Amino acid sequence: MSKADKAVETFKSGFNCSQAVLSVFCEELGLDKQAAARIASGFGGGIGHLGKTCGAVTGAVMAISLKKGMSLPESISKSNQLVYDLVGQFAEKFIERNRSSECRDLLGMDIGDPEAYKEARRQNLFYTVCTKYVHDAAEIAEEMIG
Repeated sequence: MSKADKAVETFKSGFNCSQAVLSVFCEELGLDKQAAARIASGFGGGIGHLGKTCGAVTGAVMAISLKKGMSLPESISKSNQLVYDLVGQFAEKFIERNRSSECRDLLGMDIGDPEAYKEARRQNLFYTVCTKYVHDAAEIAEEMIG
């Protein structure tokens, strides 16, 4: 099963979009799944249901950062530029497939508004629409970082 399919399966099991994408990369990149789930928990729904950057995108950005980022002061500047370049490439590919990386655009409503959030849930958008974004984000990230 591909990482993208595993991410969709994880999402359907109850994790948010960001948790689902990060979870399929975390262990091979040195982060246990429980820690990854906690780290990514606030990024679902476009960062805390604000409708901003798609959680699947933020999960992929965290995976890219885990794989390519550095934590030593003497190498941070160089590695940050590498990560920024990769994130830019990821975003370009994701937007090419999906027309946007913003949750409100992808869902067609601003779930930061409580009434719109209720409507999104009523229409089951998180499972009928978001599974594609989870799949795409994990697939693109896997193509980029393995």
